[in-house]
Order: sequence, then C-alpha cells, then structure tokens
Amino acid sequence: MVENSIASQIKKLRNGRGWTQPQLADKLSVSKQTISNWETGIKVPRMGSLQKLADLFNVKIGEITNASIEYDDASILNKPSNIIYPLSDSLQRVKIPIIGEIACGDPITAEENIEGYTEETFEKPIPSGTLFALRCKGHSMEPTIHDGSLVTIREQPTVEDGEIAAVLVDGDNEATLKRVKHQGNLIMLMPDNKEYDPIILDKNNPGRIVGKAVHVSWNIK
Repeated sequence: MVENSIASQIKKLRNGRGWTQPQLADKLSVSKQTISNWETGIKVPRMGSLQKLADLFNVKIGEITNASIEYDDASILNKPSNIIYPLSDSLQRVKIPIIGEIACGDPITAEENIEGYTEETFEKPIPSGTLFALRCKGHSMEPTIHDGSLVTIREQPTVEDGEIAAVLVDGDNEATLKRVKHQGNLIMLMPDNKEYDPIILDKNNPGRIVGKAVHVSWNIK
C-alpha cells in the first residue's frame, strides 16, 4: 500500500540522518504526533508536506512515495472518490471526506488528512469535480457561515471575485475561508463579518486557492 510505503520510507530517511521524531518535527515545524502518525501510517502527508520532506532529505518525492505515478501540484494522495446515493428524481446524497478544520478568523493549523466522512444532500445535478468538506472555526464569515459549520468545497485552483474560497496560507500549513477579491496583483481575502480585517496575499504573504465553497450545513444547538 502507498500509505505503508510512505510510512516506512520516512522512518528510513529519518533514521539514516540519525534524527529522532522530535528533531524531524522541529525541522518541519510540525508536531511530534504528526511525525508519529506519518511513520505508523495513521495519516498520510499531503503534497505540501511531502515536498518539504523531499527538500529536507534532498530526495525526489517519488523516493518517499515509492510510487510509479506522478502527482501534479493539485493532486491529493489517495484522493477518495465521492460516493453518490440517489434519493429521488431531484435529490442525491453524496458521501464526502472531511479534511480537518478550516479557520474562519485568525487562521489555525489545518489538519490536511481525512478525519472522517459526512453525507450531504444536493439537488440534481450535484456539483462536478472532487468534493471534500472542511469544518469552520471562528466568526469572521458570519452571518453567512457560522462557527462549527461543515462546508463542502469543490477542488479548483481559482474562483471569481465575490465567491467564497478555501485558501492555504503560511506555506500551505494553515487554511482560511474568505471571499476572494482581486485588486491588481493582489488578492484580498474578505471576511463577511465587518469586525474582522481582510487578509492581503502578495509575494511577501503568498497563498493558494484550493477550492470553492459550494454548500454549508450546521446543526441547530
């Protein structure tokens, strides 16, 4: 399995340098638990983390994955397919992987591995492309999106002005959910809550759009 291959290769590369798990975690600016999860196969590092590992060990990503296939920048290892269950002539239920949390407000570290699945109901036709879900934390997108909401994201690298996007910032280590506004060479990430300030993306503070918000759901407390 790819997961086991990656786990054993990370451990082999780490041991080859004589580093402990905490030492490797410190070099990658991640937690020791993250390294442990990778080496035991509990979780699989995403492309951004794989690139950091490859750079650190001075190897190609393929030497870590031991994979014969190539991934582009937008690929997700072992990307799960969305399972569709017809409900009626007009409705379909879709099983969607939940990819950690996403910040609404001050960005928080985003757990980029699958932590579970949710089933969401859509009117036909369902959104095309690969769908995944992120749980919001914070109040910057209220009243549109509430703290704790589960947001379905369609994976895509760009969005139109005014659309809500999931954006990776801080070297792909953190994620935030905001409306996108292009202004010259800048991208402004705009909160719906006027008590919060926009985030400005430029060459000194880069970011990467990973998808467009297409559905929001939450539980009534």
